[in-house]
Amino acid sequence: MANSKQVLGLYKQLLEKAYKFDNYNFREYSKRRIHDAFKDNKGLSDPKAIDEFYNKGIDSLALLHRQTTISQMYTFDKLVVEPLKKHH
Repeated sequence: MANSKQVLGLYKQLLEKAYKFDNYNFREYSKRRIHDAFKDNKGLSDPKAIDEFYNKGIDSLALLHRQTTISQMYTFDKLVVEPLKKHH
């Protein structure tokens, strides 16, 4: 059974992977989906349901890893809505 520390670690890993998308739309969509999924399932108390959710999260982490790797192979122009990095 996955404990709360493992679930929190999975959440952090998923968000870290989502931030690695170069494309703004993919990045924001992934962050929003991760946040919403964990928010919707924070009240789970059944150990079987928690394990199922955790295992889906592990599968999603592997998927995000593959997709972010592919995303980094191709460059996109920055969109107008993306903040520009300040040069000091």
